[in-house]
Amino acid sequence: MTGTVKFFNESKGFGFITNNDTGKDIFVHVSNLGGLSLNEGDEVSYTEEEGRKGKVAANVQVI
Repeated sequence: MTGTVKFFNESKGFGFITNNDTGKDIFVHVSNLGGLSLNEGDEVSYTEEEGRKGKVAANVQVI
C-alpha cells in the first residue's frame, strides 16, 4: 500500500499515514519504522498489521 504522512510527532514517536487509495488514516508507531524518520508530506509504502487497538502501519519505507 502507499500513502502520505499526514502527521508524525518524533518526540512522542507516533503519527498517521493517509492511504492514497482509500483516503483513510492509519496509525504508525516509531517501533515499526526501523530507525526511519518521517516528515509530514512524505510519500511512503507500507503494510498493515493488527495492533493492540486496531490496524497499524508496518514495514514503512519512504518512496
